Amino acid sequence: MKKQRKAPARAGRPWIKWIFLLPLIAFLAIQLYFLLQICWWVKHDPDSTAFMREQLSVLRQKNPNAELQHSWVPYNRISNHLKRAVIASEDANFSEHEGVDWEAMQKAYEKNTRKHKVVSGGSTITQQLAKNLFLSGSRSYIRKGEELIITYMLETLMDKERIFEIYLNVVEFGSGIFGAEAAARHYYGVGAAGLNSGQAAKLAVMLPNPRFFDKHRDSGYLARRTGVILRRMGSADLP
Repeated sequence: MKKQRKAPARAGRPWIKWIFLLPLIAFLAIQLYFLLQICWWVKHDPDSTAFMREQLSVLRQKNPNAELQHSWVPYNRISNHLKRAVIASEDANFSEHEGVDWEAMQKAYEKNTRKHKVVSGGSTITQQLAKNLFLSGSRSYIRKGEELIITYMLETLMDKERIFEIYLNVVEFGSGIFGAEAAARHYYGVGAAGLNSGQAAKLAVMLPNPRFFDKHRDSGYLARRTGVILRRMGSADLP
């Protein structure tokens, strides 16, 4: 009686590896997309950002015809007062660091730990630009990790002046108001080049919470903080 041959053992389950590989491939594809976009923006100005599109969608839920106020202006047509004020208010070491202020991030982490939620990011100007260009307004450590990756891409491919130029042209200054030119015209009826030191300092102070301050322009905090920034502007280094 012939001995029956055993069927060869089935190969393992090759699909299991794809459970791990597919997320990795997707992650790398997204990073490549971000990298190519940044390469393009080295020489070309962004028409909009992820954050701008998100805010326009929110505005159109109330008014389907809503439009953003936004007009691009080159770096040399933005008041040096505003440049100094934004650096003094948002990121005093902008010209020196490599995109991330680790000491500020440590302080933010400690604050978040005390509050048991993410309430502060310790973000530099470059990190804020990374978030505005590509990411949502939500706060989480996963999003923060992505922000850091994009930040280093920006700092590697662009010089500080280009990073600052894009930031000043896309940052939010109020409800539907983006960029220095739109902000200067909305609040003061002048172009970005015509802002004086007091106007510039007040705009810079509004940046952490621009929609609130757009509605509360006579806030005591806004006035006090503007005075502080005015005193700091003289020592702010421009890129």
